[in-house]
Amino acid sequence: MSITIKNTPITPSGGWSGLWQKEDYWAVWLGLGVVAAAILLWLSGNTFMKWVAISVPSYSDIGKAISYINSHISAIFGLYIFFLLLFAVAVKFLGHKLSEFIPGFTVLFLMSLIVTVAGSWDVMKKYNLEAPFLALAVGLIIGNFVKLPKFMEASLRTEFFVKTGIVLMGATLPFTLIMQSGPAAFAQATIIAVTTYLTIYWAGTRLFGLDKRFAATLAAGGSICGVSASIAIGGAVKAEKKYVSISISLVIVWAIVMIFALPLFIKVLGIAPGPAGAWIGTSEFADAAGMAAAASINEQAIKTFTLVKVVGRDMFVGIWCFIMAYISITQWEKRSDGTKPKANEIWTRFPKFVLGFFVASLIITALVASVDAATSKAITAQIISPIKELRSWAFIFTFLSIGLTTRFKDLTSVGWKPFAAFTTGVLVNVPLGYLLSVVIMGGYWALVK
Repeated sequence: MSITIKNTPITPSGGWSGLWQKEDYWAVWLGLGVVAAAILLWLSGNTFMKWVAISVPSYSDIGKAISYINSHISAIFGLYIFFLLLFAVAVKFLGHKLSEFIPGFTVLFLMSLIVTVAGSWDVMKKYNLEAPFLALAVGLIIGNFVKLPKFMEASLRTEFFVKTGIVLMGATLPFTLIMQSGPAAFAQATIIAVTTYLTIYWAGTRLFGLDKRFAATLAAGGSICGVSASIAIGGAVKAEKKYVSISISLVIVWAIVMIFALPLFIKVLGIAPGPAGAWIGTSEFADAAGMAAAASINEQAIKTFTLVKVVGRDMFVGIWCFIMAYISITQWEKRSDGTKPKANEIWTRFPKFVLGFFVASLIITALVASVDAATSKAITAQIISPIKELRSWAFIFTFLSIGLTTRFKDLTSVGWKPFAAFTTGVLVNVPLGYLLSVVIMGGYWALVK
């Protein structure tokens, strides 16, 4: 669920300390905190959320963009302070130095502002180089050709940003839509996850002679949710650290390829936004990368992507950890003490931010359902729309962080056999994803609004 090497991944945590020592939980607390704050401010008649949720309009004349920025300086500063305080609290509890995070995030925010303004230029829009793609491209160029100061590392929290953004995404999706489309998303994700996993595992062990634990780790990264799945499954089957690192690198390679390749195929084939987002949800290898690809299409694609990837595929990580831990202990390790994995391993490995996504959706849906039509419009204008813009900023931070933490030279040393095994899964996953999302269920996903 991430495609960054440098950031600390989510790992299992025992006891109550995990509630404030893990990014997964903090993404939930912050995301739901923003939702709660938006509701309370609206109830009190305060328009802070609408004021701070900056959205740079499309323009053809750079003078208009400059004028917009000049007239919104105070709101932009407010947005900066809002996010700085929001993330700084979590970063402090997560053990990072605020003396490094604050200057690093300041640089990241300024870069995000520049990218957002540039991505709003109609020329950029014409060539599909809007803010998400532009942020990734700029990050990759700077990250690979400019030596970043050490203090930047504390601010490039790819997993944290994307998971917080996904929780906020929940507030913009009606819970009724999730309940209606969730079973279809889960069914499609099940076919994709199981088929891709078995393909990579079979290719790794049978065709290329890889260690079973290595193949299992690669298969998790390619079929479920990228880096976090590689780490979680790698830990569950006791894989060597180098196996996990190689799996992470391959996830990054293919995730970046798919960021550009899938939207290109979608445009060439003339696929509608709904099925396009679902295809990205089945065939992207990380949440952040998939969100970037879906955001290059439109809001409908973002919705169907989220349903398939987050509601469908991400939920498999806990279940798959339990299954693979059981196989590892009973078949591969053959322990004499009869130790077996515990059922609570599913909860330990389950991506908690997915629950935050559901809760945010449930809160807003219940609020809208409890008021009349006029008040519902006010909620959309004062709560849902601002949260949607704040979510977009969180994703821009994500895409820049992806680029700034990805080193091409680190991705060329994984060896041809692991690459071939993972690529075999890609060659099955992408066409199968197209078949399910566009051919078989294309009509269904096209109706998701």
